[in-house]
Amino acid sequence: MRIRQYIKRQKELIKEHKGTYKLYKILRFLVIVTAVLAFIRGSYESVALCILSLLLFLLPSIFEETLRVDIPGLFQGIIYLFIFAAEILGEVNHYYTAIPGWDTMLHTINGFLCAAIGFSLVYILNRNSKNINLSPFYLILVSFCFSMTIGVLWEFIEFTADQLFYLDMQKDFIIKNIGSVTLDPTHSQIPYQVKDIIKTVIYTKSGTQVVIPHGYLDIGLLDTMKDLLVNFLGAIVFSIIGYLYLKGEGKHHHFLKGLIVKPKP
Repeated sequence: MRIRQYIKRQKELIKEHKGTYKLYKILRFLVIVTAVLAFIRGSYESVALCILSLLLFLLPSIFEETLRVDIPGLFQGIIYLFIFAAEILGEVNHYYTAIPGWDTMLHTINGFLCAAIGFSLVYILNRNSKNINLSPFYLILVSFCFSMTIGVLWEFIEFTADQLFYLDMQKDFIIKNIGSVTLDPTHSQIPYQVKDIIKTVIYTKSGTQVVIPHGYLDIGLLDTMKDLLVNFLGAIVFSIIGYLYLKGEGKHHHFLKGLIVKPKP
């Protein structure tokens, strides 16, 4: 019953932004088609991801209804595209492995969106409170830190999933050179360097031999640092946008207005 209310609210809210409403209908149609095709193939995990995507599409209306805020159409459109790119294209259609840089692009957008959310939360608090009057720099600092915190928490989730279920969410990289104090034969904490690695051979207790060609396998470290770096860049970009908005209070910045969540009048 609650979901029906949000769906009804979703239609009411999104019709206020015609372009966003058209985008929402197109993406929803594509998700439903993808779910049907996945069901025919017997890929029930993909079906579950499609259902999850349809539920995630309701997030803007849920937030608007429960927090009493107004999410601009541009911001909603970015959220819908992000969900579709991450779940349908990334997971169901395997863009994460098929297209180099797909994961990097989404982590950059995630840093941008999380900074926008953090900014909006503090901005609303700052506008509606008589006892709080934060400077533009402090607002930007909080939004930046909010984005980075979300990015770090997500890496915690990926690490936990990899350790418990071996999902390889923190993707591995083939590297040619390593330096490690663990390999130091003198145990003097001096990094022992191994360069120009062309192959790694792993022997398991059961006698299985696994060969890693072209180098050594980095277990998620480079992927984690890359994700945090692009999250940082996305947060910086929005921080600049947010600062410009605050200094001009949105005057003559129609694009900026489309990214700022405001309280309902």
